[in-house]
Order: sequence, then C-alpha cells, then structure tokens
Amino acid sequence: MDKRYCIFDMDGTLTDSMPYWQALGGDYLRAKGIEPGGRLSWLDQAMTMNEAVVLMIRVFGLKETPAQVIHEMEDIMAEHYRLDVPLKPGVLGYLNGLRARGCRLCVATATAVPLATACLERLGVMGMLDFLLSCESIGVSKKRPDIYLLAAERFGARPEDCAVFEDALFAARTAREAGFYTVGVFEPTLAHDWETLSALADETVADWTRTPQTI
Repeated sequence: MDKRYCIFDMDGTLTDSMPYWQALGGDYLRAKGIEPGGRLSWLDQAMTMNEAVVLMIRVFGLKETPAQVIHEMEDIMAEHYRLDVPLKPGVLGYLNGLRARGCRLCVATATAVPLATACLERLGVMGMLDFLLSCESIGVSKKRPDIYLLAAERFGARPEDCAVFEDALFAARTAREAGFYTVGVFEPTLAHDWETLSALADETVADWTRTPQTI
C-alpha cells in the first residue's frame, strides 16, 4: 500500500469534538427555555446540520428559521472550536509524518467551513492541508460520495489512489463503495459500530499514538 493522497474527516477522526456536537441540540434548546428530554433521539449523524435543524424546528415548534437556528448553533460551536476542542492524541505527529513522506492532505467534513477552519488553524493543522471541503458548502451529506469525489478531483487523483479516514460507519461505507481506500478510525461515542467499521475498512486506527503510517 502506498497512498499519497489522504482525505480526513475532522470531527471524531482528527478532533475530539463529538461530545460537543452530541450536546449541542440540547444546549441550544435549553438556552431557549425548552427541556428536550428524550426528544432528540431522532438525530442522525448522517444528517447535515441543515437537515437536523429543519427537523428540530418541526419537533419543537421553534419560531426561528433554519438559517437563524444554524447561525445561533454555530455561534455555540464556534466558541468550542476557537477555545477548547482538542486534537485526538497522536494526530499531529501522524500528519507531520505523512507530510514528511510527501503525502498530500485535505479535510472533508460535515462541519461548516468557518467552524472547521477556526478549529484547525488554532490546532496547527490548516497549514498542512492542501484544502478543506465541507458538506454544508456542497449541499449533500456523506450519505453520497460527492465530497470524496470532489477531493479526489482537486488532488488530480483517482479514488483508488486516495485514502479516506472516517470514524462514522455510514461515511466509511460511502467512501468504500465509491472506490476509495478506507481507513476506519475509532471514536468512543461510536464504539457500537467499531466491529462493523473494522470489518468494512481496508485499515483501522484504534489509537493515533500507536498507528504506523502504512498507507
């Protein structure tokens, strides 16, 4: 194996931000004086932020438009991305190692570009990337391979020449079915899918600090 093009998911793969995202809907509603209880159970990680917000407005009868809710929720997350969302241990060393070998790197994330950029700049990762792509900008989630195919096109590479790093089973499956070499990354909040993800992926990362750069 000798992949020179690497496409990284951000949340849950490079950054330890999933707990913040899991709490976001509830934090937002409580700020509005609404106790969500168990009524956020329908949220699906495969949704884009816009899709989730449209459903949340319907379920909770919010008066705000989707654009207003997204703006307010982004403000909450922006504070976390600017201040306290960390990289997963070992990520920086791994990325530096890939760059030293001449690999080209990008991020393909479901998170909006301003939020992802703020986070990765603070953490010293943006300068390592050729570019950053967002599902929010493209308009489709990772249920479809559009973002991976666009990344490969931007690299000037074929899917089979690119390694896609994902913590979410559905996203890894999308990449795999589109012909990409797929690396499954362990994320504690998605531990229930780890066995299936490990079986699906060409390679796995259970711990960045103990992962050789074999791609």
